[in-house]
Amino acid sequence: MAVEDKHISYRIYLVAFAIFLIAIAIAVKLTNIQWVEGDYYRKLAKERTVKNFVIPANKGNIYSSDGSLLATSIPNYTIRFDALAPKVENFEKNVQALSDSLATILGKSSGFYQNELRKARANNNRYYLIARGLSYTDYIKIKGFPLFKLGAYKGGIIVEQKTIREHPIGKIAERTIGYEREVAEGKFDGKGIEWAYRKYLNGKDGKILKQKIAKGQWKPIRDVNEVDPQDGYDVISTIDVYIQDIAHHALLKQLQEYEADHGCVVVMETETGQVKAIANLGRASDGTYYETTNYAVAESHEPGSTFKLVDMMAILEDKVADTSTVYNTFGGEIRYSGKAVRDSHKGGYGKISLARGFELSSNTVLVQAVYDNYKENPSRFVKHVNTWGFNKKLKMDFEGEGRPFIPQPTDKNWSNISLPWMAFGYGVSITPMQTLTFYNAVANNGVMVKPQFVSEIKEWNKTIVKVEKEVINPRVCSPETIKKLKAVLENVVKRGTASKLYSKDFSMAGKTGTAQVNYGKRDGTKMHYASSFVGYFPADHPKYSCIVVVHKPSTAKGDFYGAGVAGPVFKRIAQKIFTDVPSTNEIKNLNRKIPKQENNYNDYFARLQKQKQSVPNVKGMPGMDAIALLENLGIKVNAVGMGKVKTQSLQAGQDIIKNTTITLELL
Repeated sequence: MAVEDKHISYRIYLVAFAIFLIAIAIAVKLTNIQWVEGDYYRKLAKERTVKNFVIPANKGNIYSSDGSLLATSIPNYTIRFDALAPKVENFEKNVQALSDSLATILGKSSGFYQNELRKARANNNRYYLIARGLSYTDYIKIKGFPLFKLGAYKGGIIVEQKTIREHPIGKIAERTIGYEREVAEGKFDGKGIEWAYRKYLNGKDGKILKQKIAKGQWKPIRDVNEVDPQDGYDVISTIDVYIQDIAHHALLKQLQEYEADHGCVVVMETETGQVKAIANLGRASDGTYYETTNYAVAESHEPGSTFKLVDMMAILEDKVADTSTVYNTFGGEIRYSGKAVRDSHKGGYGKISLARGFELSSNTVLVQAVYDNYKENPSRFVKHVNTWGFNKKLKMDFEGEGRPFIPQPTDKNWSNISLPWMAFGYGVSITPMQTLTFYNAVANNGVMVKPQFVSEIKEWNKTIVKVEKEVINPRVCSPETIKKLKAVLENVVKRGTASKLYSKDFSMAGKTGTAQVNYGKRDGTKMHYASSFVGYFPADHPKYSCIVVVHKPSTAKGDFYGAGVAGPVFKRIAQKIFTDVPSTNEIKNLNRKIPKQENNYNDYFARLQKQKQSVPNVKGMPGMDAIALLENLGIKVNAVGMGKVKTQSLQAGQDIIKNTTITLELL
């Protein structure tokens, strides 16, 4: 018995010793946690219960030069359903009514929605998609449907809001307005004004510290680290919606008529270089046209006969020939190193002057004029081409500008036919925007200006950045040469290749071009035509310059020349922009200030400035507009009902207290 008691005593001591060791280990661990690892665990606890939230900045808008809204941000809603949130009795009581209500807005049958909702509940689906891409009005309606009006925890409704970019004028100029998108985690790309001016449009996000108080619920903690968001600035583009609409539809009509592959048109203000309209339309597989690529800026190709103005300017500047110099067209064909240069008119034009050769777009005349005068020193001619900027990009704000190519006499590929081929627009590659910039310089009395798509950056009515006119070349040639070039360009329309475009009611000047593209290629691509017309109007006092390029017009339509395909687009644009009394031969001043409109504009911005410090009166406004306005002013909004604002809980004119809540009653 004593032996057994002794064994029991040993076991008790052993257990007690083990407990003692455990107690020591716990004490050591607690001491370690408290004093050695204390900072780490305190930081971990704080990170799990307190964290920074980003307060997104409101993105700025893009406006046209006449004040029309081209791009803006609006709220977009996705509705999902937590099928396990509602109690059985609530679900069964409301599922039929909810299905009926969803059917009225979303288009599918009530039976479909009831079946889907029951299936989601049976499958324990806590994130079933009801609808996405909803407007604020539809969101308010769905939020008030049976079951959903019980809220997230009792009704199972899950609302996700995001801001999307909308173009109020539709697809017109879509590629130029552009976009910004996320392509990978934290990586973005984009096109057009949206991307080029993102540092102004996007603003700066703010941040706020929040503490977790329940599942999915966080309470703001006000401290010195809080950073208010800085809203983006507005970008005022040079686009004029009136001219843009004219240009877009004139190009679209011609593309459809000739079943062309794609085309572009640009209208530019002569003196400033401001682009008033730009349309880039490509053909889809179903035959419709839409903006896919900014062809005017990005597509570099052989220009054809529109390049002949370069020949004329170089020849007249160097005084190696004059407009009266006579050339023999040799029956419409001449050869260089065994390669034929032909006129489009079979049999040629006999003996004609250089000016007449330009008016009729005679390849044989212009090639002779260039080759005969520069064959011994081709660098002299090419130096002119380089000086006028054809060998380099315009360095526009947009990414993706096409790379030009001008062969140089020092290149290893330079041959005996390089110079004559260059003379009628082959063997070179330039963008439509480069061609337009050159012609615009002639219209602008020799001053070459850079094409401009944005005029200023604004914060409300305060100008942040004023984009000034940029002169690329103050004098491309002498006034004497400009005078002669203007005369022959006007005669192209009066009695040359574009004579069908002539109108006694308004004057135009320009040049036709028809280039064979992909000729001689062995990669399987077929040769096609690029028809173009570039010029300015009115001819005597140019206000606007314009280029039209149409690629791959159907030859089955009987015409693929620049005068017949691209020319009519130019004429429609000029006609529409001219005043309603065309016999005056004047252009409407689209930039004139209208006193009443100016007063309204100033009053509007004065009100907006006041609203930035005080609560605005939103009674009578559509609910979506009122919410957007109030939230932009830092006021939280609780909207009840749908429709227009009937009452507001905060009086108009009182000072804004940050993060205060206003209740709107909508009817």
